[in-house]
Amino acid sequence: LLPKEVEEDDDCTKLTLSGLLNFIDGLWSACGGERIIIFTTNKKDQLDPALIRRGRMDKHIEMSYCRYEAFKVLASNYLDITDHQLFELFGEIEKLLEDVDMSPADVAEHLMVTEKRDADACLKGLVVALKKAKEQVVIIMEKPEQSKLNKGIGEGWKDDKANKDETC
Repeated sequence: LLPKEVEEDDDCTKLTLSGLLNFIDGLWSACGGERIIIFTTNKKDQLDPALIRRGRMDKHIEMSYCRYEAFKVLASNYLDITDHQLFELFGEIEKLLEDVDMSPADVAEHLMVTEKRDADACLKGLVVALKKAKEQVVIIMEKPEQSKLNKGIGEGWKDDKANKDETC
């Protein structure tokens, strides 16, 4: 938290692109050894090209939504299964993951085994969560003016979805 007098002084709290670039370049020149700086954003296409050029950001990694191949890795890691006796459940999960944007972290959360939840219960819980998320997407797309989820974030979500489709 900044002191009250600093918060009120806009000039002290402004960060400009030039200031950020100077800071980044200063870190590189001041450090004798190699340094790794990690930047994150939800809107890479809106960043200034000077910020993301080679030399400043050499490696770009997209952390996308969970798809079926990633789900299989998570199922193997969390549930110690590669194939499941409920093949139709895996097929259903595959179809739902094509329609629903869910992060790998959210999928992994549903795959965590507890004393009360075995692998079957975890997979069924994931199917329920994916179906619920799919229903929410349908509600947002059909009635954006009535959806509380759409307020403030829904419009950005639609833009992100459109941008994602363009870049893939």
